[in-house]
Amino acid sequence: MKLASLLVVPAALLISGLVLAQDLKIPGVAIASPVRKDKVVLTTAEWQKKLTKEQFEILRAKGTEPAFCGVNLDQKGEGTYYCVGCGLDLFFANSKFNSGTGWPSFYKPIDRDRIWTHTDRSYGMVRTEVNCARCDGHLGHVFNDGPAPTGLRFCMNGKVLKFVPKKAEKGHSGN
Repeated sequence: MKLASLLVVPAALLISGLVLAQDLKIPGVAIASPVRKDKVVLTTAEWQKKLTKEQFEILRAKGTEPAFCGVNLDQKGEGTYYCVGCGLDLFFANSKFNSGTGWPSFYKPIDRDRIWTHTDRSYGMVRTEVNCARCDGHLGHVFNDGPAPTGLRFCMNGKVLKFVPKKAEKGHSGN
C-alpha cells in the first residue's frame, strides 16, 4: 500500500474531528473468525488469481481504497451486496445510506452471522475491523455514528463488494 493511501484515512478523520478510538462489541457478532461448514480457505496465490490487484490489496492485505473513488459509493436501487472473495451476501441495499465519508455505508448487515469483527490498532488508531465470515476478507470498519435503528455505520470498501440488482438476483450466489 502506498504511503499516500495510508495517510488519507487518518488525515480525513482528524480534519473532520471524528474520534479515532472506537472498539465496538456488537451483540451477536463474532469477535474471531467463526467456524463454518462453507468456509473459503485459499492460498495467497489462489487469492491473487481470483481477485484483481486492488481487491487483493483490500480483502487479503487489509488495505483501504481512497475515499470517494471506489465503486458502489453512488450505487442506487434494490439489491444485495456480496463479498467478491466468496460470494457471501452481506448487505441489502435498503440498509445503505449516504454517510458523507466517501465509502459505501450500511447501518446493518443482512444477518450478524455474515461478518465478524476485531480490534484494529493500525495507523495509530483504535477501530473495529469488519471481516467476511466465510472467507475472513477485510471489508472495512464499523463505527457508532450511524443512523437509527442501529446507530452503526458499517463503512465498507466498495471494491470488495459486488452489487447485484434485485431483478438479477434469482439464483445468484454472489460469484
